[in-house]
Amino acid sequence: MTSFAELGLSETTLQALSDVGYTEPSPIQEQTIPALLEGRDIIGQAQTGSGKTAAFGLPLVEYIDPEIKDCQAIVLTPTRELCIQVTQALRAYGEPKGVDVVAVFGGAPIRTQQAQLRAGGQIVVGTVGRVLDLITRASLILHDCRFVVLDEADEMLDLGFLEDVEKILSRTPSGRQTALFSATMPPPIRKLADRYLYEPEVIKVEAKTLTVDTVEQFRLEVGQKDKPAKLVEVLAAEKPTQAIVFARTKIRCDQLFRTLRDKGMNVRALHGDMSQGSRDGVMLAFKGGRVPILVATDVAARGLDISSVTHVVNFDVPISPDVYVHRIGRTGRVGRSGRAITFVEPKQQSELEAIEKHTGVTMTQWAPGAKTDAAPGAEKPGHAEKPSPAEKPSRAEKPSRHAKPQVDKSVDQEGPWAKLIVAAGKAEGIKPADLVKAVTSAAGIGGEAVRDVKIFERFSFLSVPEGDSQRIIEAVSGADVKGTKISLEPVGADG
Repeated sequence: MTSFAELGLSETTLQALSDVGYTEPSPIQEQTIPALLEGRDIIGQAQTGSGKTAAFGLPLVEYIDPEIKDCQAIVLTPTRELCIQVTQALRAYGEPKGVDVVAVFGGAPIRTQQAQLRAGGQIVVGTVGRVLDLITRASLILHDCRFVVLDEADEMLDLGFLEDVEKILSRTPSGRQTALFSATMPPPIRKLADRYLYEPEVIKVEAKTLTVDTVEQFRLEVGQKDKPAKLVEVLAAEKPTQAIVFARTKIRCDQLFRTLRDKGMNVRALHGDMSQGSRDGVMLAFKGGRVPILVATDVAARGLDISSVTHVVNFDVPISPDVYVHRIGRTGRVGRSGRAITFVEPKQQSELEAIEKHTGVTMTQWAPGAKTDAAPGAEKPGHAEKPSPAEKPSRAEKPSRHAKPQVDKSVDQEGPWAKLIVAAGKAEGIKPADLVKAVTSAAGIGGEAVRDVKIFERFSFLSVPEGDSQRIIEAVSGADVKGTKISLEPVGADG
């Protein structure tokens, strides 16, 4: 197994990787990092969860000159959530080197983002629309931008952003280095790559572990008009901890949502016609475990990376085998097993055969209690039972899909924030990334729920949503950070 050190990364970057707990590179990282460090343009085809953010983020951090405050690299993302995720990762990788990362996205005050860009922003991570808006206002200048990343380009295509992507690329230097990542490679994305990338190296990582090792795959032959009733039957029989039901269109998505809701199920819909605020609310509720069933289109569900999803139901056969692989990759995460059930209409047998050929797996006919050989020893998921005190997983352990999910509630990031103090700081070798990692890991929250981290010699401060502060304090107190057991306490009114 190749180590990160063997890929040509600097000691500073290797220290950052150690700080965030990375030990060895994933396949996409092993192939991509050396190519980018050599200055090559690359096309990376890999699924969400393969480690592609580090694959482009680590070389990007290597390129940045911390003495130059201008924008040296830009990462374009299709959605606000992905923008936030990428920003958090790049800040962790670049923190030892002093790299300044600024996130710009819609739905947040543009004046605040303009001020952040005036103050620095060597790496800018942004959604396409907001980046173009800032360029138009002359708040974001890309004359010295030597590195461009297009992340999840196929979703940009689905959302109708490619024309704006081209406008942004036209504002960057012709000698830039460009990396394009996409789970699928439809013709418009290939044409974009041909036009804007120079002799790119194509790196494709097959997601075999997603389709064979961790997901039991079933087919269910059903007529079109009988599919809604059959979906209700399948969900009642499977009793998923959390499930994503994929529909091909927004209209079908809304129809299924109403069907399941009217049957008394706790269900939400997620599709591109919803406002960003509504989509964020649904995502937070689903990630927080408060909603067990999500009906979604492919575009809307692209950024979902939730380890507690036990089931994927393809209400409509995916439009391509690549999309099928991407869909069922929403379950069976982090080494857990999952179940994927695909509804097949009589006229869709050829599409099913193409998927089976692509994955190398023959799907098993679904029936209540059906099992396959794809997940040896996996018991059929049923209603999760509350573990006894002796069986409860420790804070550091992840629950299996057969136990009651220990997912914390979502946090209210729009409400007031509580300032907390930590009785440890620089003297204990603690850095901002260490605290963020400790809090998010122990409390089961996203990094965007931790802000204003300040490290002093003997103590540190951070802020979390006020309504969740007590739960976070209880979850994090006692966690080990750099060999020090930390405890969180609220800062008094005079603090």
